Amino acid sequence: MVPSPSALGFRLPAEWDLHEATWIAWPHNVTDWPERFAPIPWVYSEFARKITPGEILRIIVHSKPHEARARRVLARAGVDLARVEFFRFPTDRGWTRDSGPIFLRRPASSRAHPAQKRAAKEPRRISDVAVIRFRFNAWAKYPEWRKDDAIPERAARALELPLLEARAGDRDLVLEGGSIDVNGQGTLLSTEECLLDPNVQVRNLGLSRQELEAALRDNLGVRNILWLGRGIAGDDTHGHVDDLCRFVNAKTVVLCTEDNPNDANYQVLEENRERLKGMRLEDGSRIEVVPLPMPAPLHFDGQRLPASYANFYISNAAVLAPTFNDPKDRIALGVLSELFADRPVIGIHAVDLVWGLGTIHCLTQQQPALL
Repeated sequence: MVPSPSALGFRLPAEWDLHEATWIAWPHNVTDWPERFAPIPWVYSEFARKITPGEILRIIVHSKPHEARARRVLARAGVDLARVEFFRFPTDRGWTRDSGPIFLRRPASSRAHPAQKRAAKEPRRISDVAVIRFRFNAWAKYPEWRKDDAIPERAARALELPLLEARAGDRDLVLEGGSIDVNGQGTLLSTEECLLDPNVQVRNLGLSRQELEAALRDNLGVRNILWLGRGIAGDDTHGHVDDLCRFVNAKTVVLCTEDNPNDANYQVLEENRERLKGMRLEDGSRIEVVPLPMPAPLHFDGQRLPASYANFYISNAAVLAPTFNDPKDRIALGVLSELFADRPVIGIHAVDLVWGLGTIHCLTQQQPALL
């Protein structure tokens, strides 16, 4: 039997741990932002400009002309192209958090397991970072997914990193990066709506809660799994946790809070707040919960959009947080600034971006640095 990533000593690090790089996929699918695609590359260039001072930016493009267009936009926006690397992989869309490579890391001390003797002889870069290959099925909703599903394998090959197959017993495991959040110490957050609903956007048909929890432990190196209930209104993914509740350090989460009792999110968020009260971290301690406001409802063409300040991304140089031309933008940035004292919190205009039904965290994926 092939040892699980956890048995090999690998785990999913916290997002605030030091990165080697951030991955994004340059936009090209206009159906993600119908009639509003034109400004999207410029929004990408803005968060690229904020990420590159602290780490390499690795950009997936699907062709040489696509790369050339990206280079022109980034250069005009003042991005240091010496800090950017391009990878030509065909893609269906560009939601890198969900379909891109998810990286695991292990400390050198973890190589003592008998199954790791061969790995221990490999160069440090090869043995200590790996890509975990979850399957991607376009959120169990869209027909175009096969190109995106191949990205982790392509990335592992390009970086010459091991590819670890995520399994649940004798089957492949479907999972998107936006459906989970970890504190890097052994605790994972997700929602029942996304991963356990037996009828709507089902990722792993027939897999029980116990089987899924065992698979998360085996593949991500976590020990403690906490289940929130439902996600926010307008969420096309059916309950991704990264629009709802996020770890900001090993002991603290921010939880979106709605103060209008008539809003569709009010009861959902109150129920999740009550759940968190009774939850414990991997060491048995309580979770500190910091409320993060919700912007006023945002609609386009009559559709509620998943506008949420929780969809921030923690890069080495800054925390990038979506803003929505809303009076609560300032409050949300202030809350996050108090929690991330070691790096600036920068607002990125996301009104156009969220028409794609996701914002900054959905589009990014961190690659951890070696310890």
